[in-house]
Amino acid sequence: LPIEERLAQHIIDGEDRDLDKSLAEAMTKYPPLAIINDHLLGGMKTVGELFGSGQMQLPFVLQSAAVMKKAVAFLEPHMPKAEAGAGKKAKIVLATVAGDVHDIGKNLVDIILSNNGFEIHNIGIKQPLQTILDAWRRTGADAIGLSGLLVKSVAVMEENLHEMNRLGITVPVILGGAALTRHYAESHLRKIYKGPLYYGRDAFEGLSVCDALASKTLHKIDAEIDARLEKREMVDAKIAASRAAEPKVEAVESPAVAAVAVPKAPFFGNRLVEEIPLDQVYPYINLLALYRGQWGFKKNLMGDAEYERFIEENADPVFERLSRQCKEERILRPQVVYGYFPVNSDGNDLVVYDAVDHDREIERFRFPRQLARERRCISDYFKPVSSGEKDVLGLHCVTVGLEASHRAKQLFERNEYTEYLYLHGFGVECAEALAEMWHKRMRAELGIGNDDSPEIRKLFTQHYRGSRYSFGYPACPDMSDQEKLFRLLGPERIGCVLTENWQIVPEQSTSAIVVHHPDAKYFTVESAARVQG
Repeated sequence: LPIEERLAQHIIDGEDRDLDKSLAEAMTKYPPLAIINDHLLGGMKTVGELFGSGQMQLPFVLQSAAVMKKAVAFLEPHMPKAEAGAGKKAKIVLATVAGDVHDIGKNLVDIILSNNGFEIHNIGIKQPLQTILDAWRRTGADAIGLSGLLVKSVAVMEENLHEMNRLGITVPVILGGAALTRHYAESHLRKIYKGPLYYGRDAFEGLSVCDALASKTLHKIDAEIDARLEKREMVDAKIAASRAAEPKVEAVESPAVAAVAVPKAPFFGNRLVEEIPLDQVYPYINLLALYRGQWGFKKNLMGDAEYERFIEENADPVFERLSRQCKEERILRPQVVYGYFPVNSDGNDLVVYDAVDHDREIERFRFPRQLARERRCISDYFKPVSSGEKDVLGLHCVTVGLEASHRAKQLFERNEYTEYLYLHGFGVECAEALAEMWHKRMRAELGIGNDDSPEIRKLFTQHYRGSRYSFGYPACPDMSDQEKLFRLLGPERIGCVLTENWQIVPEQSTSAIVVHHPDAKYFTVESAARVQG
């Protein structure tokens, strides 16, 4: 191939073999900056198009980005100092908002933007607005990108926008994160902020916005958003008219919950469990969640058989390698605190009693109730105070430790992007696997494990008795309840602490309450506004 096509192919294939030779040859014909802008960035553009069309998987995109990084690092020493930063399209400050410890999404945006010609200042997680604005002023950035995984993080973003209005700041803002929806960002948050505001569903949509910013064509994206909102308003108006014609939903009384015998707790209080063998945890890893959700190996255009072969060739070997490495190098260190407490329901409240004095209240959870449908509430699944009989609540907090986060950070800083994605996702899913495994053990200890499916994969879809509810999810959305769980269990003993938004650090950790009643399944608590139509 001609050298121009060879350069682009290095990027598209994610192949760094003979990269230095190709770049040296190219420099006999072109200056380094032209090589980057005219040939290497063209390869990254093709990568983005392949990813967008479903023809390239995320790990391979990151492999391409790593080769791009190596190529730029090779060329930079050969550029005049004034030229080294001259080719950058724009400067962007990236941050995860205050109280949020998640950075995988933000770091993927960093990787894609920085390897598509943007100068990125990634200032990390749990960043207060003042620190973000200081970085924006210090760098002279053209835009600010804010990320967050938690529902609470969306509220923090909104608070930040109000404060930026008060300060008279109108820099373009790009928002993204798992809890943020396009409609909420493009309707509600755009109306709040006095400057330009855009939503980035993923790193490549963020790239499109930044490309428009650099080329001064943001007005085209604004027009697309306006058209989307107009269409949405028309649909909403039709739905509202249809609901208005329906009879109003009358709230029904709380459901009758079947009386069941209270399981015998193996002990009351809490216990610490250390040195859990990883080989016991690995079978509980949800491979579908790991391969598709964490690692981004999507089925896309493949048929079932083709996708299965693809997974066997590309995902399974990575899983086996990381399983060995994390065990041999003690990258993952499973630990658990868990326990059982006597409880009673009191309306929507769940009263928790002392492990020794079963008549002394020590904590009280207040759970929301559905406003329609079955009017469910978690507290319904426990015997009421009026019964005169104590029920039992299980709780646990699990972690695989901080080392996985440290290793992932090192990989990211070394530009080993694909390996960073793999290790981060593996750590997260191993924490989930440990929670699943310990949940099963607690069901066995309570004597209700006979209802478990013998197939581990079916446990991921609640084929058992004794649901596990984590705070922040629909049936128990109040994250501040983590403080009560921490007081009951003492997870600090396994290195877990809470952020100001009640997120657990290390990130590869999770907590839950265990409800033994056979009728307790997952459900959503709807808002009053939605019930009223």
